[in-house]
Amino acid sequence: MLQLPKTRYSALALATLLSGLSTTASASELFASDSPWMLGDWGGTRTELLEQGYDFTLGYTGEMGSNLHGGYDHDRTARYSDQFTFGSHLDLEKILGWHDTEVQLTITERHGQNISNDRINDPRVGGFTSAQEVWGRGQTWRLTQMWIKQKYFDGALDVKFGRFGEGEDFNSFPCDFQNLAFCGSQVGNWVGGIWYNWPVSQWALRVRYNLNDSLYAQVGVFEQNPSNLESGNGFKLSGSGTQGAVMPIELVWSPRVNGLKGEYRAGYYYSNAKAQDVLKDSNGQPAAISGAAYRSSSSKHGLWLGVQQQVTSLASDQSRGLSLFANATVHDKKTNAIDNYVQAGVVYKGPFDARAKDDIGFALARVHVNPGYRKNARLANQVAGLDDYDNPGFLPVQDTEYSAELYYGIHLADWLTVRPNLQYIRHPGGVSQVDDALIGGLKIQSSF
Repeated sequence: MLQLPKTRYSALALATLLSGLSTTASASELFASDSPWMLGDWGGTRTELLEQGYDFTLGYTGEMGSNLHGGYDHDRTARYSDQFTFGSHLDLEKILGWHDTEVQLTITERHGQNISNDRINDPRVGGFTSAQEVWGRGQTWRLTQMWIKQKYFDGALDVKFGRFGEGEDFNSFPCDFQNLAFCGSQVGNWVGGIWYNWPVSQWALRVRYNLNDSLYAQVGVFEQNPSNLESGNGFKLSGSGTQGAVMPIELVWSPRVNGLKGEYRAGYYYSNAKAQDVLKDSNGQPAAISGAAYRSSSSKHGLWLGVQQQVTSLASDQSRGLSLFANATVHDKKTNAIDNYVQAGVVYKGPFDARAKDDIGFALARVHVNPGYRKNARLANQVAGLDDYDNPGFLPVQDTEYSAELYYGIHLADWLTVRPNLQYIRHPGGVSQVDDALIGGLKIQSSF
């Protein structure tokens, strides 16, 4: 029997209620459908502050996931996760007269549970993707952004310094899908021990140079400090615990093909911190057999490619039409459990004249486990004398996981979008003994 979780918020009921409120009110009023904010323009004060350089945001993302069929635990239930975002953006040129200078401060709070942890994936090894991307990195408060950015040479050079995550600038990708395999910077999903995506922040420097109007190159240096991941360190500013640095470099091209927008990314990352081998000890023998410590490597590296391209549009509204996207990452086989990942999909915006701001998305992904990592699990079971998957001490061998998601985005107001979705995961966590899973989801995105 499907059981809905008890949560702090009845998000679906809230969305239904608000969607039924007046759509004829002016954009400055509460709940106006053409306002970017649910709470309106505060009698014009919000617009006035924006013109003076002060921009304030309060965002909410809520996601529900239910295992409709299959998975590790067939007992049907639903889980809910959410995130509040409190942000302020300051234009210091308007406020203080500092030329081309901006400041961003963002605090986030996450809460809830994830259906993937024990219902979809085998908890002995966990999974790779997540049916609720907003869950993770500690259900706690965090300082997610605290940076200053300044431009030089008529905007050609762009320098950003402070606390932020790699995925904010490098290997960036939208997050309209609910499954993590199709949301945000994918490098951070497969080397999460060194590359920290939102909502985690670390000390960082990013330098970007605009080669022309459609092409720029950028390089960054990010503190690699695992203590930043701990729930109790959401507001930590000291560098204690730093192990090294992650240094990404990326080339981004944003052409217009037949007048339609596109974005093409190619990048490489390098970590100078020590990384543990997935299989061998210091003598080159399998550590699971020798019992010795796994050897360490002096670095870790990988690369990525990303493509987004709109391919059709309507003459009456160029924002409506079909867009294609694809992403791929490749990682160091010696030190990383995942050696490669690929995904591709389509999004159609404005499918119906009566629903010109709705969107439909479909995507597929493949996550592949490093052969050395698989071999290590087999050897660990061999040493323990275990060959029965149902034995609690057995270490499941992970191989390849496939994910798919189909969603329909209902644009209820400029400040509220609801996306019901269906997800299908084959071999959850890359474990062939786990039944393929069908997941029903609901994603709510709102701005107050």
